[in-house]
Amino acid sequence: MAPASKTSTPRLGKRLKRGFFDRSVHEVAPDLIGTTMLVDGVGGIIVEVEAYHHTEPAAHSYNGPTPRNQIMFGPPGFAYVYRSYGIHWCVNFVCEEEGSAAAVLIRALEPTDGLAAMRRRRHAVDLHALCSGPGKLTEALGITIAHNALPLDRPPIALHTRTEDVEVVAGIRIGITKAVELPWRYGVKGSKFLSKPFPK
Repeated sequence: MAPASKTSTPRLGKRLKRGFFDRSVHEVAPDLIGTTMLVDGVGGIIVEVEAYHHTEPAAHSYNGPTPRNQIMFGPPGFAYVYRSYGIHWCVNFVCEEEGSAAAVLIRALEPTDGLAAMRRRRHAVDLHALCSGPGKLTEALGITIAHNALPLDRPPIALHTRTEDVEVVAGIRIGITKAVELPWRYGVKGSKFLSKPFPK
């Protein structure tokens, strides 16, 4: 397969290491906004995430470990991939110390790298629609269950620090029925690449 095409991507920041995730999920989640996520060189700037913690019922880890969520209970800095509603994959980054079972759901990206590959996978040409949702971005980046439990600082995954300042906003999470009042969704203020705008 030919390598993914590149766009005129801004200079990438330093590579994030697994130690970045070894702290509170409530610190990691907003700090991920503006970083760049690539899978086999395809991806973009993270513009929207949600935090989940085992102490609240919307988290998959709330009722303890299962074969599906076991990776959440492991050390930080690994990918947790699961199938949502039996339809699409979702990718999360495991945070906090081993046993805490906290993770950040990656909800939306601003596409920057490998646009041709993303459009081919998504059968879409609208740049704003390529990665504007957790299922859309995994399809665009080719993420499947094969990426579950992979380290976030080794190929095929690469995460890079921000290259410029961003204004982060917070709001309630989307598409859940429990703990709906928690303002644990974070995003780039005014971004056109969000899955859903934040209330003004």
